[in-house]
Amino acid sequence: MALHFLVDPPLIARPGESVELTGAEAHHAAGVRRVRVGEAVTVGDGAGAWLEGSVTAADPKLVRIDVISRVEHPAPARRVTLIQALAKGDRDELAVQACTELGVDAIIPWQAGRSVSRWNGPKVERGVQRWATIAREAAKQAHRAWLPVVAAPVSTSDIAARCGSERVLVLEPTATRRLSDVELSDGDVSLVVGPEGGIAADELDALVAAGALTVRLGDTVLRTSTAGPAALGVVNVALGRW
Repeated sequence: MALHFLVDPPLIARPGESVELTGAEAHHAAGVRRVRVGEAVTVGDGAGAWLEGSVTAADPKLVRIDVISRVEHPAPARRVTLIQALAKGDRDELAVQACTELGVDAIIPWQAGRSVSRWNGPKVERGVQRWATIAREAAKQAHRAWLPVVAAPVSTSDIAARCGSERVLVLEPTATRRLSDVELSDGDVSLVVGPEGGIAADELDALVAAGALTVRLGDTVLRTSTAGPAALGVVNVALGRW
């Protein structure tokens, strides 16, 4: 499979024209991935544009690609959002990476009551940017035409407010209903994943009262880094993505 690279949208080049990679992406292409003149590659902008082309110049400061074909991929008709609780170490980041590879459309950090990791002050912007960078690299690796959007952190009440416009599924090991038994006939879906210590009882009560549905994944308790990707796989099948 051809190497894939990303540029910032909009990507407007057409067949017969060229597109240039500069900065970090050019260094990654020529200095790390070692692309060579004449090599076939693909380029996207994370907003649906997808180009196939051939490298005509390969330098760590500038890579030029002659465009051979262009395809516009439509945005998903139904969006799936990961609402991931902040977690210690890199467990939340592992969830961001895996869910991006598996096709999630949006990612929202949640500072849950039991989150060990806390984003305050300047940490908020740095944390969001860190997750966005992880998602970008994972999307590039997975050859995705659309990048997931990483939003600002939300509170439990913010999540509850989403229940009026989409199906909110809270992953909870004590739930009686399995995720695979939930009918996802229409609308967007949000998957809510708690921190290492689980979702606090008052937070669960608030979400359920707002209309969220608690669901479980089998009979085992998954890590916060694993639950989201596992649930996304089930949802992908239910929505016909896989």
